[in-house]
Amino acid sequence: MHSTQRIEVAQIVTRFIAGAGGVALRGVLPLDPDRYRVTIITGQGGPLTDRAEAAGMEVILLPSLVAPLSPRDDLTALRELTERCRTGRYDVVHTHSAKAGALGRVAAHRAEVPLIVHTYHGFPFHEFQSPLRKAAYIGIERRLARITDAVLAIGTGVATEALRRGLARPSTLRTIAPVVEAITVPRTAETRGVARARLGIGELTPVVGTVGRIDYQKAPEHLIAAAAKLRHTDAVTVWIGSGPGLAEATELVRRAGLAERFVFAGERTDVASLLPAFDVFAMASRYEGLPCAVVEAMRCGIPVVATAVNSVPDLVVPGESGVLVPPGRPELLAAAIDGVLDDPRTAERLVRQGRTRAGSDFDSERLGEVLDQVYSTERTAGVVAR
Repeated sequence: MHSTQRIEVAQIVTRFIAGAGGVALRGVLPLDPDRYRVTIITGQGGPLTDRAEAAGMEVILLPSLVAPLSPRDDLTALRELTERCRTGRYDVVHTHSAKAGALGRVAAHRAEVPLIVHTYHGFPFHEFQSPLRKAAYIGIERRLARITDAVLAIGTGVATEALRRGLARPSTLRTIAPVVEAITVPRTAETRGVARARLGIGELTPVVGTVGRIDYQKAPEHLIAAAAKLRHTDAVTVWIGSGPGLAEATELVRRAGLAERFVFAGERTDVASLLPAFDVFAMASRYEGLPCAVVEAMRCGIPVVATAVNSVPDLVVPGESGVLVPPGRPELLAAAIDGVLDDPRTAERLVRQGRTRAGSDFDSERLGEVLDQVYSTERTAGVVAR
């Protein structure tokens, strides 16, 4: 029997940082602490760790839980996660991201956790993989679906793909929106000037910006190629964020002759106050769920040009709330950015529609209500008194 009547929830995420980690944390923050006790299990901590601990959550670091495929680390992580699930006696295990989603669900199943939940922020498979690897990932996810009691999908594009691929049963699937920080700095002449001063960019310079991890998923080489093809040759491109692809991206910028026109701003805690510097928000990703950064840009008042992947069209409706281009086509991305910079009236229309679409659906209270409903099923309610 548990020593407490609270429902014990373990959130397992590969990296407890922005993106999946941020959504995972912001979703459980509104949960009633008298009803739930939440533990975070992750392979990599960060600033979110302090926030979780300040909210009374335990954060457990498992260094073996790493993102890249690593048979030795993966076996160690599976063993450690299984032991954690057994000793923690969790009523719910909720997994996020591909690696934690696979290992965490298997571990929870082995430990006979009553309720296993997984959130698809995106998928580990995409059109840029070899057919063999893609088929293997889909096959793994289908097998994992058999031991998953509830599936949450970020955006209708992701939810539809999960159903079409057999990764979730219709009766157990719910579509959710990503949780975005409430802090928004509207783009005005004043905030634009302050943001540009922080970045060292002049008032008259066109600025194309993005926010995200510099890795294969985000396709930094495609954004760099698009920057090199812009007709607005005076435009500066700003990337806020860092990641394993930074060194290679920096070299690509140098080779493209963009050293004076491309700024890597690094990891920042003041992203909301830097966004107003942008004239266009550009996203070149190969695959996504529904990125929080796009929601934040729309709320700020920045026109968005993005790749038409997964659930992005939930927000970026072509020609209405933004401009969509195919992934892997930097020349089309450049042309779309030029088009927005050329036409202030269209840009303003996109901004108005974008603000409407990026409304209150993305707040933590709404996701907290969904999690409360999912975690409080009859299956869970009966186990707190074991």
